[in-house]
Amino acid sequence: MPDADKDVLRAAMGARRRAVPPEAARAAAEQVAGRVIALPEWRGARRVALYAALPDELPTLPLAAAARADSLPILWPRLEEADLVFVVCAAAALVPGRFGVPSPPAVLASTPLGPDDLVVVPGVAFDDHGRRLGRGGGSYDRALGALGREARSVGIGYDFQRVERVPTAPHDVAVRVVVTESGVTRRSPR
Repeated sequence: MPDADKDVLRAAMGARRRAVPPEAARAAAEQVAGRVIALPEWRGARRVALYAALPDELPTLPLAAAARADSLPILWPRLEEADLVFVVCAAAALVPGRFGVPSPPAVLASTPLGPDDLVVVPGVAFDDHGRRLGRGGGSYDRALGALGREARSVGIGYDFQRVERVPTAPHDVAVRVVVTESGVTRRSPR
């Protein structure tokens, strides 16, 4: 029963993420950002798609600062219906969107992701095959699926979010690279 397995893993990881003290979250975010900006995917990116982290997610502000320092435009996701669209805008322009997630305002036009864009993806859990467990809406799976198998995708999270195996369904899309504070894991062949 994959959905039941996913729900159990979501609950366990949610409790662990909520227990991370703010100072530990900031330190982990800095370490993860340092590893991400060293990736060839970062160096070859035309733009970077980030997400505004929720309180229980690894903060993305250090990555936003690095993108600005490298003159990389930042695309922020906005949920429209059940799908993500991406908008180039400043982090200061984000407003509470659906489910309270900081998102670009609806008045700003979206732009399609391209093959040279690096997509930084949140996750509840990741494994060594790049499989990720999200919050359950499938919006990142659809966005990555539209880019194809060679999407420049990086899942980020805390060390404890790496698990032996993420339960998956046929529609789930793996990320190319998983980055935590202690390391980088490239998707291994299935």
